[in-house]
Amino acid sequence: MVSNQPRKQRKARFTAPLHIKQKYMGAPLSKDLREKYGCRSASVVIGDTVKLMRGDHAGTSGKVEAISLKHGTIVVEGITVSKADGTEVARPVYPSNVMITTLELKDERREKVINNR
Repeated sequence: MVSNQPRKQRKARFTAPLHIKQKYMGAPLSKDLREKYGCRSASVVIGDTVKLMRGDHAGTSGKVEAISLKHGTIVVEGITVSKADGTEVARPVYPSNVMITTLELKDERREKVINNR
């Protein structure tokens, strides 16, 4: 922790290097995944299926299409907003507002990390 002051905590979070920002990209696991792997949360990876828990699109499920460490957001398929000219644009979502329902385990390194928690 940098400081007790909220402004310094926010500044540290927003100006952190990317290898630190990666740690902020975690999301809670669903109940069946918690029982299966014995951990409460995992980092969000492209290909995971997530369910939105907050906001206008709460309850919607979809696969993660993109991750932005710079902005600390993810893009989920099917979550869009319309712009003033009528075009549909992907709506960025903070990973803390989603719940992982299916893990993408094609990478053996990720499976090892989740199983060793």
